[in-house]
Amino acid sequence: MNTAKNLYLITALTTVLFSCSKKETPAPTKTDTTTTPPVTTAFDINSISDTYADIAAFTYYPKWTVYNVHDPSIKKFGDYYYCYSTDVAFGTDVRPGLQIRRSKDLVQWEYVGWVFSSLPAQGSAYITGKGGTPYNALWAPYVMKVGSEYRLYYSLSSPVARLSVIGMATASSPDGPWTEKGLVVTSANDASIQTNAIDPTVITTTTGEQYMYYGSAWDGIYILKLDSSTGLAASSGDKGKRIANRGFTGGKYNGNIEGAEVIYNSDLKKYFLFISYDWLQTKYNVRVGRGDSPTGPFYDYNGHDINTDEDHGPMILAPYQFSNQSGWQGTGHCAVFDNGSGQYYMAHQGRPGINSYFMDLHVRKISWTTDGWPIVSPERYANVAQTTIAATDVAGTYEKITLNYHVVPGYGTEQTNPDFQVSTTFKLDAAGTIDGNAADKWTFTAPWLELKYSNGDTYKLKVERERDWENKIPSTLIFTGLDNHGTAIWGKRKQ
Repeated sequence: MNTAKNLYLITALTTVLFSCSKKETPAPTKTDTTTTPPVTTAFDINSISDTYADIAAFTYYPKWTVYNVHDPSIKKFGDYYYCYSTDVAFGTDVRPGLQIRRSKDLVQWEYVGWVFSSLPAQGSAYITGKGGTPYNALWAPYVMKVGSEYRLYYSLSSPVARLSVIGMATASSPDGPWTEKGLVVTSANDASIQTNAIDPTVITTTTGEQYMYYGSAWDGIYILKLDSSTGLAASSGDKGKRIANRGFTGGKYNGNIEGAEVIYNSDLKKYFLFISYDWLQTKYNVRVGRGDSPTGPFYDYNGHDINTDEDHGPMILAPYQFSNQSGWQGTGHCAVFDNGSGQYYMAHQGRPGINSYFMDLHVRKISWTTDGWPIVSPERYANVAQTTIAATDVAGTYEKITLNYHVVPGYGTEQTNPDFQVSTTFKLDAAGTIDGNAADKWTFTAPWLELKYSNGDTYKLKVERERDWENKIPSTLIFTGLDNHGTAIWGKRKQ
């Protein structure tokens, strides 16, 4: 089995275009733009489009604000949210080094430059020393601040199965310059049982210990203890142990498992481990487990250890389609971060259904159910004012999406269909009934909307205001939550 992440070489019409889904290695661009200053232009939120072929050429890279984003890692440093992401490009050569963006409001982003001017020497040396040739692209970074030091973890892989490395660099500023400090964990094409050494994320526990979670395919998600003073492995050569896995059908994985992200919610006193399932271009989706300890076990919605050989929920983000838009697929490999005041957000890539080789940055607000599960907004964050919502405001017609899931065992070859979860229309009658059915009822006690159906299904949904991106409406009512089976339910007022 080849590594689950590949750079695809694709052809659009008569032009050869490069996009990151991670396989073929395009020629590098020679210009060193590592520290290019951001370009300031007038901002119009309506100018953010699903596709961006008109600015795909490398000369337009300062305009790649929310475009060409894959596997983001976002943290707030000072007044800015900084986003570091995989080396990807649509319509031009991939320039290695890890892309950097920043924003003050999570809506208007500016392109800063790259972390490195070329592939890191230490990571490259490991791969060449094992007889491989590294891809000309870095993947899936993770960034954090420890004291006054900024730490950046990167993933470097190769066409050789499981020949990969996670390395670390440090800086005194989130803009860099960055200096390599060593290799954290490696994997190789050998007979060992180990996951692929890519996709790192790190947690600092309430007692100051640090753990890295990493992995893709092969043997699930691993946890590795770090030396918090150096950011490297506490024990040199340690690979860690598995902490999360997924199900099999006929001896074959139900799909990929990768892209871990971990947080500690101090209000709930729980650790949350977010994981992406399936193929990154199509069915990519996000699951979550929670636990009392950073070393696990983490449990799913049904109370099962997520390290068991089954698929786990809740699935809180998946390919979807509202009306008047082609849908969003490849919605995975999330970053989860807060604003310093307890409000969490989820960022991830989104690929438009009209052409899944475009890769856009999506940021969504996270809320928490009354029993302590994270739920994400059905619409991207647009910093919409949250004014009072009354029950009379809630009555009306909505588009609703139920995030169902269908198992398709395998990887890119098998999972060609994104399995969009498509919206349907329903009405919350002013009289408190649903779709005119007297047996189905709804009630609203701000901010929670409760739907009770005669068949026993119940939904508890948080109602807020957010931008309707599909129709370019600045503010509308949206809802998100889980039903009594742990299935995510999304919706927005129908325009």
